[in-house]
Amino acid sequence: MKIDAKGLICPEPIMLLHRAIHEASSGDVIELIATDPTAEKDVEKFCEYLNHELVSKNISDGLLEFKVKKIT
Repeated sequence: MKIDAKGLICPEPIMLLHRAIHEASSGDVIELIATDPTAEKDVEKFCEYLNHELVSKNISDGLLEFKVKKIT
């Protein structure tokens, strides 16, 4: 599943990620692409707090790309 949150500001990217995680099955990987710099800390805290795995994080030219694996 891929979420395009470019141009959206906090808290919208994390809300979209939360909805996708809720709809996903255990083991699914969700890709989130955002431009809001606060998404970096938001996604890290989201994964830490809800026990999901931050598989990868890539930040380049103002584009933030995350892959999050649903654990539970």
